[in-house]
Amino acid sequence: MKVYVVGDSISIQYGPHLKAYLGPGWDYARKEGEEEALLNLDHPQGANGGDSSMVLAFLEGKARSGGIDADLLLVNCGLHDIKTDPSSGRRQVPSQRYGQNLRRIVQTVAPLRPELVWIRTTPCDEAVHNHPAMTFHRFSADAEAYNRVADRVMRDAGVPCIDLHTFTKNLGGDLYCDHVHFHDHVREKQAAFIAGWLAAYAQVMPAAPAQPLSARRPGARRRRRRGWPLRWAGTARGWTDRRARAR
Repeated sequence: MKVYVVGDSISIQYGPHLKAYLGPGWDYARKEGEEEALLNLDHPQGANGGDSSMVLAFLEGKARSGGIDADLLLVNCGLHDIKTDPSSGRRQVPSQRYGQNLRRIVQTVAPLRPELVWIRTTPCDEAVHNHPAMTFHRFSADAEAYNRVADRVMRDAGVPCIDLHTFTKNLGGDLYCDHVHFHDHVREKQAAFIAGWLAAYAQVMPAAPAQPLSARRPGARRRRRRGWPLRWAGTARGWTDRRARAR
């Protein structure tokens, strides 16, 4: 099973642990350029996917150049979208455009080989983050609001979600090594959670037909699987059906 990750610096940091936890039978890869990304995690470059506009552009480029050789495509963006100008209060990507970008991401990935899996954006430490010398701010309320936008988009498209946001919040105190990034023991737990989700999902996902990328009809959309979207709750409740909860 091949997994390809496109995400922000949070995914870069839990990535080595995720690769280790996936173990035999899994092939892990991610957006390239990790050394470049690590030069400054607050300014996305290289392996850091950045905001939703950057992720969309990257995936559109991949679609034009032949697609992505993977079975599952794990995608996240949000922390860079909610960056806020302290003077104007403007978000880097307004919530309406964020939703539009996510819908276009879903549409871009639909005809490609891998199944899209969305990872909910992790929380930030607002009190530490928003000091006077910081050139941009982030707010916990925005992280929650943008996650709700993503939830709606992914629910409507039938895309399964890994709730890394709630899982991380439930780990308790002493999470952060700075304003938004996590201690290594937290990264390891995040990776174990995602690996567990993937192992469970691999047992229920339908087998993909043997079909080369070039044979896919341009613009073809996948048929939504019965019973999705589901979210792995990270608790004894296991899988939860969000549509059933809404009724």
